[in-house]
Amino acid sequence: MKPLRNLTHAIALASLMSAASFSVQAADILIDGIASESIVDTKVLAIDMDKRLVTVEGPDNTQVPIQLSENAKDLHNLKVGDLVNVKVNRSVATVLNTEVGAEPGVSKEAGVIRATKDNPNPGGEAFRQVKVTSKITDIDLKKHEVTLLPPEGPKKVVKVEDPELQARMKNLKVGQTVDMVFTDVLKITTKH
Repeated sequence: MKPLRNLTHAIALASLMSAASFSVQAADILIDGIASESIVDTKVLAIDMDKRLVTVEGPDNTQVPIQLSENAKDLHNLKVGDLVNVKVNRSVATVLNTEVGAEPGVSKEAGVIRATKDNPNPGGEAFRQVKVTSKITDIDLKKHEVTLLPPEGPKKVVKVEDPELQARMKNLKVGQTVDMVFTDVLKITTKH
């Protein structure tokens, strides 16, 4: 991924996010999971305390402004020239709920962890998790297809390509749900 795109994603995530965790129930079965990590090192070029605007160095000596919210409590400790490390971890997990009867839906959880009073460097972590639940409405074992009803319709047919998952399809039941759990974790650290 290009450095500016990494920085843009990190900044967008920083401005949107705040910590989250969904609990996994005993009746849930992990179907698939993907994770990625992006790391951007940059430095602070300018700070406008009144507007809560921090400008950092982008690729090829470009300047990238970042608008901070009131959640950035340690902004007063940030100085021009500080080195900033932005680390973004993203994951997507697909989970089958073996109980029948749940309905399609979307749930979100978010929060932040800030620097402690013993650490004068501004920074912290933000977490966001979104769970999208789709209901199984049809199973075609011959075609290896599962029809899902997502929260905001219409039905979608999913072709199961993985031979291991194809073999497990016989255990599926109409009315079970499949959860897609999207998790973003943003960690920002600074050094004076």
